[in-house]
Amino acid sequence: MTERKPPGVSFESFVDKQIRDAEARGDFSHLPGAGRPLDGDDTTYDELWWIRRKMAREGLSVLPPALELRKEAEDALAAAARAPSERALRKIITEVNVKIRAMMFRPPPGPPLGLKPYDVEAIVEEWRAARQNR
Repeated sequence: MTERKPPGVSFESFVDKQIRDAEARGDFSHLPGAGRPLDGDDTTYDELWWIRRKMAREGLSVLPPALELRKEAEDALAAAARAPSERALRKIITEVNVKIRAMMFRPPPGPPLGLKPYDVEAIVEEWRAARQNR
């Protein structure tokens, strides 16, 4: 048994007509994301795209240990500047200094650390001066 189609009407033109009618009614005008490019629309294929997207969503990164510690040291300085007390500041800087010293004596593979332990007293003095200026 053969399938019967209306004479002179192809399936493609029927679908095109349905789309045109829906556009004319405004069915597509309020779709979320309408008129914007698709996310992640780059021309190169990355087979690990899902891992990268998951890591970005979870706030994870994979850096060499020395670069990761550099970032942690920068964040520690920023946290120390916002510390509510001198005791909290000293704790933040002392903890990062322990990690810096450990990496200085047991360097991991990868780029060099390029850091030395922070001078806690100098940072405390800067913190005190900043608090007095407020």
